[in-house]
Amino acid sequence: MKLALFDLDNTLLSGDSDFEWAQFLIAQGVLDREAYEARNLAFYEQYKAGTLDIHAFLDFQLKPLSRHPRAQLDAWHAQFMQTRILPMIGVPARALVNRHRADGHTLAIITATNRFVTAPIAREFGIAHLIATEPEQINGEFTGKAVDIPCFREGKVRRLEAWLAAHGANWQSLARSWFYSDSHNDLFLMERVSDPVAVDPDPQLSQIARARGWPIISLR
Repeated sequence: MKLALFDLDNTLLSGDSDFEWAQFLIAQGVLDREAYEARNLAFYEQYKAGTLDIHAFLDFQLKPLSRHPRAQLDAWHAQFMQTRILPMIGVPARALVNRHRADGHTLAIITATNRFVTAPIAREFGIAHLIATEPEQINGEFTGKAVDIPCFREGKVRRLEAWLAAHGANWQSLARSWFYSDSHNDLFLMERVSDPVAVDPDPQLSQIARARGWPIISLR
């Protein structure tokens, strides 16, 4: 297997879907602006600084899913896709995915953002495999909790290894592996693949990529 892995937020997207989902709900009046906007911004700054408590963030991000019927959430998400996500998908990002597809590589998005937010985005790219943080569901409705290991930092490596095992593969069976990311939070996985690529990298990742001779590209 030749495997091409793509981070989503600020990599394939020119923005952060997790952050924008909360901002979208605030704009819709679903979440109280005064109560939620400052916390959303604070969590985003912590993520960029590499200090994010993923469990505290997931509690913040997933709780609203438990307060509304799935049908209503899906309707909001369809509007979110049109107004927030599609404008963040550029021609270069689609072209990168399509080049790997044309070469016959297995494609997967691997992201810390939860599956509810990201599954429709993966479908928009035509990428069948999605490794994401999993929100708990009971009878199709969200509980506000996460299940399994959050797909974040070291958790991305563990979740990928579980995905490989489920597909009858492991690191040794991969003929080649790419991982495209913008964030220093993804160093754990970038150090495991054969071809790490920094995409519009944050300052920390940019410095590391230059020191290690990793390719640096832009999809903007």
